[in-house]
Amino acid sequence: MLVTNRFVVDEEASEAFTGRAHAALAALAARPGYLRGQLVRALDDPRHWCLVTEWESVGTYRRALGGFDVKVTAVPLLAESIDEPSAYEALATAAPDSDVVVVASDRAVGPYR
Repeated sequence: MLVTNRFVVDEEASEAFTGRAHAALAALAARPGYLRGQLVRALDDPRHWCLVTEWESVGTYRRALGGFDVKVTAVPLLAESIDEPSAYEALATAAPDSDVVVVASDRAVGPYR
């Protein structure tokens, strides 16, 4: 599962933001089910940042948000992200020089999906 939290940060606030983002990334990285993460910034507009994390499952991500260090360090930062969908399930993957592997969605099938 991939989580992308996007932020728009004024240039003069970027140093404080990156310090908080590094602390949030460290808190998330300490939780079970965390696979990897990055803090990235747009090349075309340095005000745009994204905290990208990858998780074993939606359950491990949701449980991670309940951890004390994450509640104190990461959740306040994540609350400042752009209000948009941020959690995505992987439906197709491809490794270098490999075929595309397609997997079924974990979403419920039927009229309520």
